[in-house]
Amino acid sequence: MSNKSNGAGERRRRFLRMSAAGLAAVPIGRVAFAQGAEKVDENSPTAKALDYHHDAAAVTNPKRKKDQFCHNCQFFQGTAKDQWGPCTVFQGKQVAANGWCSTWVAKA
Repeated sequence: MSNKSNGAGERRRRFLRMSAAGLAAVPIGRVAFAQGAEKVDENSPTAKALDYHHDAAAVTNPKRKKDQFCHNCQFFQGTAKDQWGPCTVFQGKQVAANGWCSTWVAKA
């Protein structure tokens, strides 16, 4: 009887180790996906509708203030050092850190 419980315990420990390894890999996979994601095309219908520009200095929209950039918007998911990063508005695509669109909202 002790062999059966020992086998079950080993299977349980193996399951827990594999689960932990899988969970640890999830953030790495998300970062790799985000880094490999394609960049938003300024000419796409969504980008045009939201007045997105890779270079905020090129924006003529009167709504944009001089200190508004993708990198300081709450929707930008990159870090302060990233030139490009994922944006929750443009799902699965990257925006320029120095870009801007009309959905800009200050980071908290």
